Amino acid sequence: MALAGLYRRTLPSPPAIDFASLDGKQLFAEALQSGNVGGFFKLISYFQTQSEPAYCGLASLAMVLNALAIDPGRKWKGPWRWFDESMLDCCEPLEKIKAEGTTFGQVICLAQCAGAKVEAFRTAQSTINDFRNHVIKCTNSEDCHLITSYHRKIFKQTGSGHFSPIGAYHAGSDMVLILDVARFKYPPHWVPVSLLWQAMDTIDAATGYRRGYMLISRPQEAPSLLYTLNCRQESWLSTAKYFVDDVPLLLQSEDLKTVPQVLSLLFQHLPANAGDFVAWIAEVRRREEDGSSLSVEEKGRLAIKERVLQEVRETKLFKFVTEWSFSGGSCCRNEPSVCDKDSLPEIAASVYCQGAELLNSRDGANQELCCRGTSIESLRAKEDLPMTLVSGKVVSGGREQLLDVLVPISLANSSSSGSGLHNSTEIHPTTNDLLTVLLLALPYHTWLGIKDERLLAKIQDFFSTENLPDILQEEVLHLRRQLQFLRRCKDKEADDYLVLASLT
Repeated sequence: MALAGLYRRTLPSPPAIDFASLDGKQLFAEALQSGNVGGFFKLISYFQTQSEPAYCGLASLAMVLNALAIDPGRKWKGPWRWFDESMLDCCEPLEKIKAEGTTFGQVICLAQCAGAKVEAFRTAQSTINDFRNHVIKCTNSEDCHLITSYHRKIFKQTGSGHFSPIGAYHAGSDMVLILDVARFKYPPHWVPVSLLWQAMDTIDAATGYRRGYMLISRPQEAPSLLYTLNCRQESWLSTAKYFVDDVPLLLQSEDLKTVPQVLSLLFQHLPANAGDFVAWIAEVRRREEDGSSLSVEEKGRLAIKERVLQEVRETKLFKFVTEWSFSGGSCCRNEPSVCDKDSLPEIAASVYCQGAELLNSRDGANQELCCRGTSIESLRAKEDLPMTLVSGKVVSGGREQLLDVLVPISLANSSSSGSGLHNSTEIHPTTNDLLTVLLLALPYHTWLGIKDERLLAKIQDFFSTENLPDILQEEVLHLRRQLQFLRRCKDKEADDYLVLASLT
């Protein structure tokens, strides 16, 4: 009887030593005694096998994020929030990753999007001694974990590029324990640091750059609560380049006298689809049986998001953006994709489909989803303040699923909402909010090319983060770090983009 497929591989030893072998156990016992397994127990508690042959980067990252107890802020299955490979899709569609795998830069991007702090080094920007010191640092701590990107051929293993975390370090033999996420293929194994460095110091044919390693830890700063930058759209790199590199040059080349002139100049030169570059985060949940109840946790998250939204609308800049959007120079004339996406039912319809894919752990490939019957209701959730719940039905393959979108709103008068809802006093996040936080997130040096000193002083006052309320300041600074990082994290950029200390 013929059996199809392969059942594991024999681990080439040497150079590797099987973790479960007598020698492997002895190495671990000695490493444990010397204190170089501090991160092992957290990692082993969340050790997982990659679910697809090309998901080694996703599995390594999900394992590390869970070991660090970073909250994904969205549900995985049932009521549980948990990092799974299927949730790591903010930089590339999962179907593309399944076919092509992930690059070094994409894993960095995914870690950043997931709310982690990342320090990344290609071998061209590091030395073997630096690497060894970082290994020692992370294997002695529960708060930092190291993921390596290496070529299997150096270890006489089958396959090519691969990602896996480091679980322990043995000082006497100068060996590290690789927790190989392709557990269907090879078990965890010890390899010499010198050989792992050689395996990392290889060229990735997909990018033309050397591989390397990254240190993943929890950020000291709070992750984004309401706003985030979107790097899934094809034009995200050109949009990031526009705001970081091109805007300062535009401001130097024009004789500007007023704030509206500055805004008009910026919006008139926006790249195509720039309106998709910044987004607000909507929480999706399965419809409860009673149809309306919100948990204390959900109420709390919504209340914080509404506080952020209200603080955005109390800035001087928001008032200028709103006034400008209603003026004859409105961006809607030249860039409808920026301004025509404020209809709550339309927003919800798009979010439903994304939420259905996430809640069902699907990657969206060859799946037909149809949204039907949205309805909007206001709930009394906290201190008699209304909260908005948008309910709808997603149909897939003849099956229906009821979903809710929890929408933050702020109490605004009709003259300042800027959303087109002139008679409404409860306004969800709109284009004017998105443009305001994006402009606030631009680096300080963006405005220094303005020639008129009085205008420069006014602009610096408008765009200063120092006087913002604490929670909004954290939100804006997080977006600023995202913007600077995204500008540099594309694999085709210069190698020195990985000098990330100033970005984290």
